[in-house]
Amino acid sequence: MSSPKTKNAKPLNIITPAQIEWQDDDSGNKVPVSGEFGDVYFSHADGLAESRHVFLQHNQVPERWTKLEAKQCFTIAELGFGTGLNFLATWQLWRELRTQQPHLATARLHFITTEKYPIPLSDLTQILALWAQRAPELAELIEQLLASYPALITGCHRLQFIEDNLTLDIWLGDASDSLASLDSESTINRPYVDVWFLDGFAPSCNETLWADSIFTQMQRLSRTGTTAATYSCAGIVKRGLQAHGFAIKKVKGFGRKREMLTAIINEDSQLNENTPTLSNHHNHTIVIGAGVAGLLTTWTLANRDIKVTIVDKAAPLAGASGNPRALLAPNMTPIHHVYEHLHSIGYLYSGRLYRYFNQQAAIQKSPLILEQTGTLDLLIKTNIGTEQIADYPNAMATTISAEEARRVSGLKSKDLDDNLYLPQSGLVNPQALKTIILMHPNITYQQLNVTSIQETAEQITVYGDKKNSNSSQKPMTIIADNVVICAAYESHQLDKRIVECRTIRGQLSWFTPTAEQITKLPKLPLKYSGYCAPFIGQDGDAEINNIVEGQPQFLLGASFVDADANIDIRSEENQQNHDKLLEDIPELNNVLPGDTDAWQARAGIRTQTMDYHPLVGLLAQSKRLWTLSAMGAKGYALAPICAEALADMMLGCFTPLSAVMLARLSPNRARLHKQAKAKPLK
Repeated sequence: MSSPKTKNAKPLNIITPAQIEWQDDDSGNKVPVSGEFGDVYFSHADGLAESRHVFLQHNQVPERWTKLEAKQCFTIAELGFGTGLNFLATWQLWRELRTQQPHLATARLHFITTEKYPIPLSDLTQILALWAQRAPELAELIEQLLASYPALITGCHRLQFIEDNLTLDIWLGDASDSLASLDSESTINRPYVDVWFLDGFAPSCNETLWADSIFTQMQRLSRTGTTAATYSCAGIVKRGLQAHGFAIKKVKGFGRKREMLTAIINEDSQLNENTPTLSNHHNHTIVIGAGVAGLLTTWTLANRDIKVTIVDKAAPLAGASGNPRALLAPNMTPIHHVYEHLHSIGYLYSGRLYRYFNQQAAIQKSPLILEQTGTLDLLIKTNIGTEQIADYPNAMATTISAEEARRVSGLKSKDLDDNLYLPQSGLVNPQALKTIILMHPNITYQQLNVTSIQETAEQITVYGDKKNSNSSQKPMTIIADNVVICAAYESHQLDKRIVECRTIRGQLSWFTPTAEQITKLPKLPLKYSGYCAPFIGQDGDAEINNIVEGQPQFLLGASFVDADANIDIRSEENQQNHDKLLEDIPELNNVLPGDTDAWQARAGIRTQTMDYHPLVGLLAQSKRLWTLSAMGAKGYALAPICAEALADMMLGCFTPLSAVMLARLSPNRARLHKQAKAKPLK
């Protein structure tokens, strides 16, 4: 919600949590009140009944859902997330109707909401515990919402409720800025909002949430047939809606409120008359490359009921993504940059997705995808200090005492006064992730060395060679509606419109420590000028790396060799990894084995653009050929959110990334191609 002016306002892009006060409602129950605006979060009579009356009934939501087509996405946008009660009421109705209407099995609900003063998790837990008692039908949904509730930093937080085909995007920050960030230009079909929930605090308390800039954005994001509803009949609301293409109507209000407003963009408004229709070009997609980018792209599309064939010239995780473990930890930035910082939003979304995969792994009784160990960053190689870390919510990043840092790390003599502790960080198991993804019923894997791609108006065809059992090559052709190239630095070879990228060789080392060494080695992942981590070999690890399953391992690295695409193991790089760790943490000198020739290692080629941003989007002069690649060393943190954005662009939905960020990620960005021409790679 938009902010009042305060004497001690925080710097731009730092979220101020809501201050909750309490009052008694008509039945003597406690109800939360905004300390900033002095207004109630929901009706004194019955907040849940009011949500259903104002926003669901008077937007004709149930009737409109019954008319959805297969795979169609219905988008609701809300101003003022507050306690989440409107969302919970909507979710409960969606779940109920999906059990009654079989044709809704593949339809999707996208709920976009804004909030400038988000309620802290502790307060929200207290508030929603009351609703779990008053409305038991919401109890399970409340539990899931609280478990996924994001860290309170500016930007879009995508929460997925996968079993219900429901996506919740919570945009934290000024509502006008958030709405302006919603991109409507990067997709094949223009996305639009079907329904608006106008649920800001009363105009008399918070006029800025009913400002002209808000209605301007509503008009931009709507189309003929878009509806809106609000409890308020204030003049500023009526005038704002009418001036921006909405025809308004007063109807009976909820409880003691005499009237409320409904609104609709009618055919006479001449707004967005070229309304997009459902595309039939999304039944089958081919993904080229089975590293982390390809795997996450494949799963994200398959999760939207698209058949996906993923191909690789060698095997899944054969390249740089196949390390024994990947450290999920962000490159931190001062918080005033976080709104457009892909690493932060990507890290938070990846953690939520991997924890969902952990639930699936538990059902399959297979290894965890994310071992949430926490990570201690020694701030040797970083762009942030402890004072700036303090601006972040502790649940995301904090500085712990030197004593606590020694306890969690096991280090004894290292100066740990300055540190960054990431409690949600941990180790991703690539092999376990690959296994759980390829189990999806909509996914088929093929070994294929792609030689060419041909696009026509009706389809796109991939040509390649497939190895037979006798290792001979057999030509193979696959036809699809779309192709996504996720082939790292080889993407340029498949289509010259994909800019040629830097190749950075990285060799990771690991060894099996003795029982005595285990007691003296770090207890959790550490970031220094490199990183190290202890882990236990799991089922499946030995398929792609020389790891003894069930045995402790210690991982460290990685080397950094620019303009090198050779993946042979080099003993000198094992030594470099050894020396780098001892240079930063000398106390391990008598703990690490001195003979690094016996260490295991894996070399991979990181792919990076000249401006350090990945490539995500549709290729120029194409309607069916996409790319997602060049994530450097951060594929496991960036691929999930980039895959979401790509799927949204492909299907005509709003992405969780701002229009500004999408422009930075576009594979067609002029700056990148100009740099490539000016400085050709060797």
